[in-house]
Amino acid sequence: MLKLYIGNKNYSSWSMRPWVLLKQAGIAFDEVRVRFDSFDAGSEFKRTMGSVTPTGKVPALVDGDLVVWDTLAIAEYVAETWPDKQLWPADAKARARARSVCAEMHSGFTALRSHCPMNIEAHLPDTGALIWRDQPGVRADVQRLVEMWGALLQEHGGPMLFGQFTVADAYFAPVCMRLHTYALPVPPHIAAYVQRVRELPGVKAWIDEALAEKDFLDFEEPYRLGR
Repeated sequence: MLKLYIGNKNYSSWSMRPWVLLKQAGIAFDEVRVRFDSFDAGSEFKRTMGSVTPTGKVPALVDGDLVVWDTLAIAEYVAETWPDKQLWPADAKARARARSVCAEMHSGFTALRSHCPMNIEAHLPDTGALIWRDQPGVRADVQRLVEMWGALLQEHGGPMLFGQFTVADAYFAPVCMRLHTYALPVPPHIAAYVQRVRELPGVKAWIDEALAEKDFLDFEEPYRLGR
């Protein structure tokens, strides 16, 4: 059976993507959660993940003697191994576009990711308001999301970005968590998409388990001193 190494569900946005993809697609896997004790070279996290991948990071997918340690590579491997799940759009042009927006997320939106770290358990609208006021990069990132998601939802008719659930929705699920946690302002049709993503069974399962962790890590919490 597949084995997926992940970090803390409350904080690990990169772990969330393949976990939600597998769960939502109904693909069985064993979860190995490696707690974020710290990211120092001598930490238990680094020692554990260093024995799994050359990067020493999560997520990592293990299938027999194969280890895949990049989220896009994991998504591609899963989609190729289970073509019946239709995890990319069937249409070639839509598929290319879905890959493009995932790649954009993979390498971009750095202001949003930096200033609004994923924290599912927290509710930080006041912090979000200050970030929105003071960080033009965050405003620009959110505007790009509004334009991207709005165009895709209009073109494909929803409820997901390419009609049915695809890798793209799994890829942007952690972004939906950020928009919710920090209450960043988005138009109603974008807020509705965020809510639909949050209600997906695979996403809801992740959220529920993140809330159950109750594992406060101060180095992941730039805006709070405690729970």
